[in-house]
Formats: sequence, C-alpha cells, structure tokens
Amino acid sequence: MPLDDDFSYGNLQNYKLYLRPNIHDHYGYPNVKKSQLTKHQQNVQSLLQLMSKNKPLTTWDFAKISIPDDISKLREREKIYRRLFVGRKDKGKHSDGILDLGLVVKDGKSLKTGTADKYRLSLYGILYCIDVLNLNKKEIDMIAEKYSTVLPKVFGKWDYLKSKIENKVYGINLLANGLLADNPQIQVSSDVPFYELMSFIHIKFQRNFENISEEQLAEQISYWFYVNLLYSPLEKNNIGIDNLNLIFDDDVELKKWFLKFFKESTKYFHERYSVLKKSKIY
Repeated sequence: MPLDDDFSYGNLQNYKLYLRPNIHDHYGYPNVKKSQLTKHQQNVQSLLQLMSKNKPLTTWDFAKISIPDDISKLREREKIYRRLFVGRKDKGKHSDGILDLGLVVKDGKSLKTGTADKYRLSLYGILYCIDVLNLNKKEIDMIAEKYSTVLPKVFGKWDYLKSKIENKVYGINLLANGLLADNPQIQVSSDVPFYELMSFIHIKFQRNFENISEEQLAEQISYWFYVNLLYSPLEKNNIGIDNLNLIFDDDVELKKWFLKFFKESTKYFHERYSVLKKSKIY
C-alpha cells in the first residue's frame, strides 16, 4: 500500500540521522523503564504494541481489543487513540500525532458503521517497535505475519527464511537500532563483498534522502536485510555467502531479484573504476 498522501519519508540514512532520534525524543528511548516515561509516551507505546499484533483497524476496533469487557470505557479509549493518531489542536494547544511523525499510516476504510479510516504501522513504525519495545522473537514473528504484504521480500518470506537460516532472521534488530552497516571499518574477509554491496544500497537510494515511496523503502530495507546476511567474522570467511545460497537455492524469484541488484552494483563500481583509471591524476 502507498504511504499516506500527507506524509513523506526519507531513506534509511534519514531514519538513522533524523527520524529515529526525533521519535525517541517524542515517544521514548530503548531500555527505558515504563515508570520513567510520561503518561503520553506510555499510551503511545501501548498503542503501537497493539498495532504490531494486528492488521489495519479503526480506532474503534483497536479500543475494543484493548478493553473488550468494559463498554463504559470503550468510547473514552477510542477518543484517546484518535488523539494519539492525529494529535490535538484544541484549547489553543497543538501536539503532533503519530501520523504526523510517520510511525503510522492510513490504510483503507471501514464501512461497517459509517466510514472510518483504518490504521497500521508504517515501516518505520515497525522498526520503532522492534527498537524500543523490547519485543521477543515470538512478537517479531507476529509483526512479520501481520505485515507480510508491507515488506514482502522479508516478512512475506519469514517462515521460509527461518527454515533456512533460523535465528539470523532477527538481524533486522540491527537495522531497527540504526546500525546501517555503512562503516568502512567493519572487517570482513576480502572475498566477501559485504561493504561494497552495503555501500551501494545507500548510493542507490541517496536521492531519496528526504522523500521515498513505501515500496522503495521496502526495497531498500530488503536489500539491507539480505546483504547483512553476508556479514560473518573473519575466521568464518564464506558463511555469509553460504547463508544467501541456502536461501536462493529454493527460491528462484528471490534469487533473480537479488542478482539484478548485484549486477547493478557491479556495473556501478566498474564504471566508477573506469573514471578513476582514465583520469589524468598522477
């Protein structure tokens, strides 16, 4: 699904440098106790955790899940959720909602009792949940199930990937933590093109620093996920490549998609090398 028309994201570099720190300031940092959060931050985190376990729903639906046995409090809870989504502009005050900051997007309409917007986590909302809410593996598995169509090449393949590489799928935690693996000091075997491919991911999407479609962002995250599997300690030179081959051996379409990216990166570096080689610098 496309992003909400009123909001545009930047790429993963933007997430690392601006979006993630900004969201931390608003809604809480990793490893912070609940007692240290404001009531507003607690409410936001509780709503995001609820959304991580469900497909797109209305504010009323989320409220019913949150307090299924207390109808008297249902309307008040729905009002709280609506304010968390869109912020507040009453009584001379203004506060951004989680829609404004990009953690949530509108995704369709419900026509059950009138017309109401449905909401789900954005890709960056998903990363924030993994980053801050201290989710266990089972909870991350649930996000993958509920959001398989939002990140199809990773979450849409989740059970298959787990059958091939087991707990290595949870390397997505590193991305959520803002570790883009774009540091040239990362040491891997010279036979493994980890840094080259990771660098090309950021080069490929560098023009999208301030504005990127959700489909493009899903592609960038997917490239990051599979290239990150190449990383391995120096004493285990080929284990990363073995991981990828294990996945691609039984998924031809996924292999074709990744090899297209690999050839694109090879072409880019070859052309840049040619520029250097033809230069008049001595």
